[in-house]
Amino acid sequence: MKKYAIPAVMGIINVTDDSFFASSRMSSVALAVKKAGEMLNDGASILDIGGCSTRPGCKVVDAETEKERVIPAIKAISEHFPGTEISVDTFRSEIAVMAADAGATIINDISGGDFDNDMFPAVASLGLPYILMHTKGMPDEMVSNAHYRDVTGEVAAHISRRIEKLRAMGFDNIIVDPGFGFAKDAAQNFRLMKDLGEFKKLGYPVLVGISRKGMIWKTLGITPDEALNGTTVLNTAALLHGADILRVHDVKEAVQAVKLVSMLGID
Repeated sequence: MKKYAIPAVMGIINVTDDSFFASSRMSSVALAVKKAGEMLNDGASILDIGGCSTRPGCKVVDAETEKERVIPAIKAISEHFPGTEISVDTFRSEIAVMAADAGATIINDISGGDFDNDMFPAVASLGLPYILMHTKGMPDEMVSNAHYRDVTGEVAAHISRRIEKLRAMGFDNIIVDPGFGFAKDAAQNFRLMKDLGEFKKLGYPVLVGISRKGMIWKTLGITPDEALNGTTVLNTAALLHGADILRVHDVKEAVQAVKLVSMLGID
């Protein structure tokens, strides 16, 4: 499955106008291509392209809007940078299929197949690596769904059930994402970070995406724009707990964290 070194850094490129971190928003294909080049130069192994913001509390755009945003960007980036690992951030099977045709090599689904019943069959047919993330409810309702008796146990169990459904379809090319910030409060997010090893036990690579999220800036009383240092601290913690992929807005700093942690020689 892996064409890149582990731990890997995934750079976020949002071709949206409403993603929570304003500096990640690319308003044109040309800007997305420029950002892709910068991230690759900084050491990104994967580029994650999204055309539908799924930040907590937002209303998602329709499929046509998402398609018009994300497909041209993926096509242009794949043409400008041949051989680049490109992930499409979508919960819609139709977008996943079109993105794969445009050059995407990974499907990143925040819903773990829960929002679109056709996603798992599409993923199984495509055969591309699939990032299976945990959430509870659509973005505009997930904040009110952050209720768990045992957040780690419940999230891991849900992901395990989704994995078994994929395996029953003959598909096993899976990357696990606990879904930091998606239907979880700050305390629950930190619990998941502390328990990251439980997700490693599922037997698949683990992706951690905490870049500039509320668990950082709300805890520190700052803004997302001021959350780079906190992001680096938690990315380092994630690496020490076994993260295989870091999904980030700031590639250079994440790559530096990977290099320094790797020098510790901790398994």
